[in-house]
Amino acid sequence: MSGCASLILFDCDGTLTDSQGLITQAMQQAFVTCGLPEPESQAIQNITGLSLLRAVACLSDDVALHASICDAYRDHYRMLEHQVTLYPEVRETLDELRRRGYWMGVVTGKSRSGLQRVIETFELADYFMVLRTADCTHSKPHPAMVLECMDEMGVLPAHTTVVGDAVFDMQMARAAGVRAIGVSFGASSEEGLLHSGADGVVHAFGRLLEYFPPLSAG
Repeated sequence: MSGCASLILFDCDGTLTDSQGLITQAMQQAFVTCGLPEPESQAIQNITGLSLLRAVACLSDDVALHASICDAYRDHYRMLEHQVTLYPEVRETLDELRRRGYWMGVVTGKSRSGLQRVIETFELADYFMVLRTADCTHSKPHPAMVLECMDEMGVLPAHTTVVGDAVFDMQMARAAGVRAIGVSFGASSEEGLLHSGADGVVHAFGRLLEYFPPLSAG
């Protein structure tokens, strides 16, 4: 095995899929549905990557309404979900990373069912060998998602990289002791990603290939 990471763990929303605007819209509509004022867009971006319940808790102090806001968010997001697209060069880059010998997985604040809909819609199942979602383990920035994926795949921290768009992705990677690469086209700025521990930031998905050279045989 080469000194480069052999397992790449991608975030989903804002990293693989262009969905940040829909998340913001659905969250604002959920608050209105529950009789609350809309959260500001920046406030929603700041909690992107957390599990849904944790995200709602960061936006509202009204604990009694948290479950209702979550349910309303799910309903509104499902109505908008058909608008989600992959970012440019995602499929081509995943093809090349697989050709270069990397194993890949997804670590996301989405639910398992939400991630499965993305995988089925865009026919991504063949790319990802390991999956972790916020409803099956600890929410980001806790390192559990990464640690569990490494354990399942038998890969060491030195050979693992997290790729994500949110500060919570970078913090999760750091907590797990693995490399972190940020993408600037999602929830967080380049400055925010670097400040949170990113080893590098790319401005287009295809530029990730610069961080993952072909692995040597064996």
